[in-house]
Amino acid sequence: MSLVKSFSRIMGRVAPLHLAEKWDNVGLILEAPHVRADAKRILLTIDLTPAVVDEALSTPTSLIVSYHPPIFKPLASLTLASPLQASLLRCAAAGISVYTPHTALDSVTDGLNDWLCTKVAGPLRDINWSARFIGQAFPDGLGGVGRVVTLKQPMELKMLQFNIRTELELKHIQVAYAKPEQEKTLVSTIAICAGSGGSMLLGVDADVYFTGEMSHHEVLAAVQSGHNVILCGHTNTERGFLPWLAKDIEEFIQEDIEQPTDPAEAELLKGLEIVVSERDMHPLVTIDA
Repeated sequence: MSLVKSFSRIMGRVAPLHLAEKWDNVGLILEAPHVRADAKRILLTIDLTPAVVDEALSTPTSLIVSYHPPIFKPLASLTLASPLQASLLRCAAAGISVYTPHTALDSVTDGLNDWLCTKVAGPLRDINWSARFIGQAFPDGLGGVGRVVTLKQPMELKMLQFNIRTELELKHIQVAYAKPEQEKTLVSTIAICAGSGGSMLLGVDADVYFTGEMSHHEVLAAVQSGHNVILCGHTNTERGFLPWLAKDIEEFIQEDIEQPTDPAEAELLKGLEIVVSERDMHPLVTIDA
């Protein structure tokens, strides 16, 4: 078995692909035709940008885990004219494969959406709050779509804003208030979705919708139906999870090495270095007056 296949199997345990949304494109997106020599680094990123590819090429990287799928819709061609396609071609030529977990990682227990829950009111499993899925849990008990946090004691919206901005290490967030009390409004339930949450959150019974981005009309619909909205920027709700993902991957790899079901496969995983990209970043900056 190749390193790419062995690592893909590890990722399938971290975020089982059957948990992904039906519309999503997850799994091994690009399998390079040859293995890059002496490359034992796995690079984690939110997006596969030219800067991230440059970083991978300048380091001993064998595989990139790109949270967002670099191929989402069917491609009619692969050419250097498209920056994204050029990035994929450069990876393939260099022997670098690309894997995407996306919404499987959102929904799995202790995945991205559970991590966002901890940014609302305290550390995971804190006694001051509980969380449930939006809708039903998956039959296998591995997770569910979205989250709704219920605080055991209501807090002012101002404090929730502070918690989220501080925990995500952001200078700015956007807030839409549903009541005249604005930031003094008491809230006890927060519906959460990483990334772009408008389609998932609208209609959910919660005091606050917390996500990365929503369209103008989705925000209006939310506020007019009595729901406050907190937006942090699409990838700002995702990028901070990458160090946690790195730790999860390392733990699964170590488990496979210590208790191998396939000794040859475990040998391939030895010495892998899981690294968060330094070149991956939110594409927008806020300009203060």
